[in-house]
Amino acid sequence: MRRKVIAGNWKMNKTPIEVVSFMETFPELVKDAEAEVILCAPYIDVMVLMKLADDTNIKVGVQNMHYEESGAYTGEVSPKMLRDIGVDYVIIGHSERRAYYNETDESVNKKLKAAFNYNLKPILCVGETLEQREEGITKDLITTQTRLALKGLSNEQVKKVIIAYEPIWAIGTGKTATSLEANEAIKWIRDEIRAIYGDEVADEVILQYGGSVKSSNAKELFEMSDIDGGLVGGASLDPTEFSKIVNYNK
Repeated sequence: MRRKVIAGNWKMNKTPIEVVSFMETFPELVKDAEAEVILCAPYIDVMVLMKLADDTNIKVGVQNMHYEESGAYTGEVSPKMLRDIGVDYVIIGHSERRAYYNETDESVNKKLKAAFNYNLKPILCVGETLEQREEGITKDLITTQTRLALKGLSNEQVKKVIIAYEPIWAIGTGKTATSLEANEAIKWIRDEIRAIYGDEVADEVILQYGGSVKSSNAKELFEMSDIDGGLVGGASLDPTEFSKIVNYNK
C-alpha cells in the first residue's frame, strides 16, 4: 500500500513573518495526519520554517535548485547548500519553471541526478497545456516528459522520485481535471514507468495530482486508484484550508 504524500507549494508567497503566523496553527491541525506532509517554501523562508517545523511531522522542501554543486551561477542555489541546511525535498521541473525560465527535459534530468547525489528527495512535475490536451497529445507528452526526466536513474532511485502530474490548464485557474481524468493521466505515467523499470518500481512510486486541489475535491481525487496525494498550490497558503486537504480522510 503506497503512502499518501501531500505537499504545499507556496510559490513566491509568504515573508518569514508570515511563515511564523502560519506555523502558529498549522502543526497542531495536522499532527495526527496519516499522510506525509511537506511545505515547499521560498528560499528566504526555509531556515525559519525548518526551525518551526522541528519536532513536528512536517517536512520542508524548496521549489527549485541548480544542478551544479557550486560555481558562477548568480542567483542560484545548489543541492549541496540545501543538503547542508537539512532540506528534505525539492520540486523539480514545475510548469512555471519550464514556461518562464526555459527549463527543459534535459535540465530537469540533470537536477534529478543532482538531487540524488545529495540525498534530496525530488518531486518531479509533468503536465500539459490546454492546447496540448485539446490536440489529444496529453498521453504522449507526459509519458515522454517522464521518460526523459528519469533517464539514467537506477530502479532504486526511480522508486524514490515523487511525480506530480499537473495539468497546466488547471493550475491557479480554479479548473480541475475530473477525478477520472486525473487518474487516467497518472495511470499513463505509472504504465510508462512499468514498461521501463518493471512492476516493482511502478507499484511503489508515488504519483501526485496537482491542479487546483482544494478541500472540496481532495477526498475524491486522493481516493482514486493511482493518485497518491497532491501537490497543492494556492490552497496551501491558508493553514486551515490546507489542513483540511491533508486530513481529507477524516
